[in-house]
Amino acid sequence: CSLSVTDINLNSPNKGLLSDAMTDVPVDSAASARTSTPEGLTLAEEEELRSELAKVEEEIGTLRQVLAAKERHCGELKRKLGLTPLDGLKQNLSKSWHDVQVSNAYVRTSEKLGEWNDKVTQSDFYKKTQETLSQAGQKTSAALSNVGSVISRKLGDM
Repeated sequence: CSLSVTDINLNSPNKGLLSDAMTDVPVDSAASARTSTPEGLTLAEEEELRSELAKVEEEIGTLRQVLAAKERHCGELKRKLGLTPLDGLKQNLSKSWHDVQVSNAYVRTSEKLGEWNDKVTQSDFYKKTQETLSQAGQKTSAALSNVGSVISRKLGDM
């Protein structure tokens, strides 16, 4: 888990600058505040672990600085290209929807729903219900047409 600063690309124009949000990140000091040696560790082992912990925490801080600088640089590039946050959101949503559509679960569900639709629309019950509703719609339409013509005649008589 050892990473040196030479392993990090610090070619950013903003290298070494901490954003305000990153300077307030708390560091867990509970391990360093402990006065007794944890069970099963010798004093030398504890010191070695504390030293490694300090190095890792320092590396985390460095990585946060690098990430903040890269994020600022990314924002500047997007601004220069005229890309807005809305463009990024649209692109992310489009990619997410595409990912959903090609997922195994979505494909299997679509196939299953297609099969069910075929079974339902081919069933006798569906056909009878469709026929009945069609006839009821035709009768209702004819009745409304008759009512409309009667009203028209009445208005014409007046």
